[in-house]
Amino acid sequence: MDKSAQYLISTVSKRSGVKSDLVRAWERRYQAVKPTRTEGGHRVYTDLDIARLKLLNQATSNGHSISQIANHSLDELKDLLKKESDSVSQALEKPMPLNGNRQHIAEDYVQKCYASVLAFDAHALESHFENAIVELGTEIFIEKLLNPLLTLIGDRWRTGELRPVHEHMASAIVRSLTYILRNNTPSSPDAPKMIVSTPINQLHELGALLAGIIAELKGWKVTYLGANLPAEEIAAAVRFTDATAVTISISCQTDDLLIAKELRRLRKLIGNDVALIVGGRAAGYYEAILDQVGVLNIKSYDHFKEILEELSGQNTQ
Repeated sequence: MDKSAQYLISTVSKRSGVKSDLVRAWERRYQAVKPTRTEGGHRVYTDLDIARLKLLNQATSNGHSISQIANHSLDELKDLLKKESDSVSQALEKPMPLNGNRQHIAEDYVQKCYASVLAFDAHALESHFENAIVELGTEIFIEKLLNPLLTLIGDRWRTGELRPVHEHMASAIVRSLTYILRNNTPSSPDAPKMIVSTPINQLHELGALLAGIIAELKGWKVTYLGANLPAEEIAAAVRFTDATAVTISISCQTDDLLIAKELRRLRKLIGNDVALIVGGRAAGYYEAILDQVGVLNIKSYDHFKEILEELSGQNTQ
């Protein structure tokens, strides 16, 4: 074992700013770092590995693809960042704007990702997703790549070009990449709190998961519960966390009476002081009950962000 290798991955993650799972992904796919192992089989890293990861983290935050820079030397990475120091600083402080070039990149990725889905090539799809996240940033990835892609997959599934298994494969990969998408920055102690789930018999959770990620990026402290929960359990989570908002996703049109019953029950249990937000592909089928119960109905990602900002302002007053 290399005597200079002395840091476990948890320490490396804290010092480099790169999440542990992402360190492993960069190591596995691109050999960005090459740790040794202890006799017990644990990865151990050097100060040089940490320095490389810090620079790679800065470069990918600035829009560079990890696949293109993973094997750069330290000096090459330093030179790259020195030339772009102004743009790197801006990229670290706020998401990159969606200019025409980034729109084109997102559209290109939609086509490449769909081709991978059609070919049932999970490895290629995961690789496209990982590269797109670092090139586009999380919000643009979700809004301009992932949302159009999932819509396209759903449309092609209904026309018979794809099978349900294609959609399940794509959804499983998105779910596995949550560690990259989620906000690693600790939420503020006074951040508003939100519960995210899907109601009973709504088994597709991807919309809820993405809504939770968007809320986290907007400064909310999110507790994600997964799918298929009755109103009583969602309300219990609200009480346990002292949440001020609940967001649920309705992706499939099912038993109208059951959805209506659950929404009424949830509103009664959480009270009128807790905001109830509903979105998802099938939410439009239930507009009558949504209006009746006093639900904030998400029309788009931009609308959802407007809702979050408005509710955040109310919580600080």
